[in-house]
This record gives sequence, C-alpha cells and structure tokens, in this order.
Amino acid sequence: MDRVVYNFETLTVQAHAGDASMQHRASRDFRARNPRIGVIYNPRSHRNKGQDLACTARASITVAQPGKREDIAGALADFAAQGIDYLIINGGDGTVRDVLTMGQGVFGDNWPALAILPKGKTNALNVDLGAPSGWNLPEAIAAYADGRRIVRRPLVIAREGADEPAMLGFIFGAGAFTLGIEAGQDAHQLGFFNSLAVAATSVWGVMQALFGSDANIWRRGTRMQLVCRPSGTPLPHSGHGDGDRRNIILASTLEKFPMGIKLFGPEREGLKLAVLDKPRRRVLLALPAILLGWQPKWLGAAGLHQLDAVSFTLDVSEPVILDGEAFPAGRYAIGQGPELTFVTP
Repeated sequence: MDRVVYNFETLTVQAHAGDASMQHRASRDFRARNPRIGVIYNPRSHRNKGQDLACTARASITVAQPGKREDIAGALADFAAQGIDYLIINGGDGTVRDVLTMGQGVFGDNWPALAILPKGKTNALNVDLGAPSGWNLPEAIAAYADGRRIVRRPLVIAREGADEPAMLGFIFGAGAFTLGIEAGQDAHQLGFFNSLAVAATSVWGVMQALFGSDANIWRRGTRMQLVCRPSGTPLPHSGHGDGDRRNIILASTLEKFPMGIKLFGPEREGLKLAVLDKPRRRVLLALPAILLGWQPKWLGAAGLHQLDAVSFTLDVSEPVILDGEAFPAGRYAIGQGPELTFVTP
C-alpha cells in the first residue's frame, strides 16, 4: 500500500501514489466512457436499509460493506487495483471521514471522482455540495456521465505522538462544540436529524450560555493554545475571560452550511476558523444576525474571531470533534488535504 507522510509543524504532505493504473485521471473533468465504479456501503448508517443495492448487479460495479473501520483500507486497495474511476460513499459524515482517512494511503493525490450519498444522521458535506437530500445510489451512478464536478479540499488533522495516520474530514471543533455534539446525540434520540438537529442543539447551547453562570460548562471554556502556521503567531485573545481558555473553536473547508448559516462570514474557499473567547451576552444576542452574515467591526474586540488560515496547531485539554466523532485531547496540527473532485446531479 502507498504511504503518506506528514510534517507535523508545517503539515506539508508527501504522498507516494505508485499505482500506474491511477495516473490517467489528470483532468478533474475526466469521464471514462465505461467507468469502473466502487461503492463503500455502510449498512449501519441512519438511512441505509439495503434498498439501493439491486442497481449494482453489473460487472463494472463493485460493492464493499466494511464491517469495521480497519476494513475500509483493504476495500479501497482492492478498488485501486481494479483501477476504479468513480468512488461512491454511501453513508454519513463519519463514513466519509473514515473513507478519506483510509484512502489517503491508497490514492495519495490521485483520487477517483467521488460521490457522497446523504445517508447519515448529519450530512453537512452534501449540503455544501448542493446534492438533494433524497439522492440515491442509482442516481449517483447515472450522474457520473453528466453530473456537475465540484472541487473541495478536506481538512487534514494530525495528532502529535499518535500511531494512527492523520485524519481527513470537513468540520473540526473543540470546546462548546464538543458539548454541542453530545447534545446532538440527545437530539437524534428525540428524532431530530440534519438541519433540525443543528437548530435544536444550537438553541440549547445559546440558552445555556446566555442564562447560565460562569460555572456552567457551556460558559467556562476549554484550555487551549492556538498558533497560526507557518508564521508561528498565536491567535490573539480579546482579553475577555481567562486568556488560556476559549469557549469554542470551529474549523472547516466547507463553503455552505445547513440552514444557510454563515459560521465563518461570507462564503469562500479554503481553511476557515471561527473562535469565541468567551460567550459574552452582547455577542450571543447578536448571534442570529452574525450567522446570517453580519460582520460588525467590533466582533474581534468582543471576542469572536472569523479568519482564514493556511494551517494551525491547537493544544487542547479536552476532546476534539471531527465530523461528529470525539478524539482525545492533545496537540493537533490542522491544514488542508488533497483536492478532491465530487460529482453531484
């Protein structure tokens, strides 16, 4: 299997993709006349019940249903050996994260075209790509020939001292975001999914931050140190609250978000950050307008920072979240991964 090497401090990537059969995809708009298609099908995803698989009974389509995360790498290696032109990921954001993470050592910088089916509890990537919520496997197969091509770069997240490979995903966060994901699990149990779950957990978090005391876990913040790379400059702190703590940090390369919210200000490409030092009531009361795109000049001084970054490092004392799953506290380097081409209707 090919390997991918990350330099932790600068997050530069050296990818070794040695399979000559994969080198024909030089153009992002390359469309094979008779494409070979690989499908990663997660039967445990929220909306998967096996009803789509009848359309895959043809020699040019191979379906893999990995039982464990570790099995994904072997399935992708088999796809690469077949020279697939198109990889369909049938699952939610967590499945996408696992496939991209395991696939970096298989495909390097030379990935096949990708399609993502919105089959999970949350499907933020599909919102960004503009695919319909009911998009299914037969439609995704048909879209290879005449669908749109959209390029995105995932985040690449490396934990210092970890034995596992760096992870690829699209929404990274810590602090109150971790609490929000935990609250989101409760929302899912109550039957709220996708944008409705985002709304329910966001309202709950804001209410806790508005009316709770500084001892409330939604207000106390998390110890973290954030340094922008390659400059090595610490992100300034507004001085509100403990200078060693931030209430929340979010990072993403997505451009559009559920419900049309603008977490990072105007829609734009690249790695974007939103950092809240302390949930001051002035900021929280203005939050609905801010999430609609309002960027008053006083935001940074009030403790809400929206900025672009090449990459950054984060030392954090509590677990972080990548695409809905928690990972241990520690020192992380976050940057941008390879350019990936996504197919949509």
